[in-house]
Amino acid sequence: QVQVVEVGGGWVQVGGPLRRFCAVAGSRTFSMDKKGWVRQAPGKDREFVSAITWSAGSTNYADSVKGRFSISSDTAQNTVYLQVNSLKPEDTAVYSCALQPAALLGYRYWGQGTQLTVSS
Repeated sequence: QVQVVEVGGGWVQVGGPLRRFCAVAGSRTFSMDKKGWVRQAPGKDREFVSAITWSAGSTNYADSVKGRFSISSDTAQNTVYLQVNSLKPEDTAVYSCALQPAALLGYRYWGQGTQLTVSS
């Protein structure tokens, strides 16, 4: 049974940095799994934030966070990180970590989601 748990979030001032991480348990293929972050702001659809494949391999970002957010993973710790910098009020949302197991299509495992509020 794969479990995904996010840690981090809360309240941050505009312009501030924050590091979030997501612990994954139970995956035997973590290094090859695709890991991603999505977010959902109040009244808006869920949107893609960032993803990483093959450990420190290919990464991609939503245009809205490019240059400010950085995704990485640690295969020894089965952990996914999201470093967020230069936060803006529009980054306020519930952030969720997701895992797409190797050889499967689509994210199959999701974290519970944690709130990030950016305030001026």
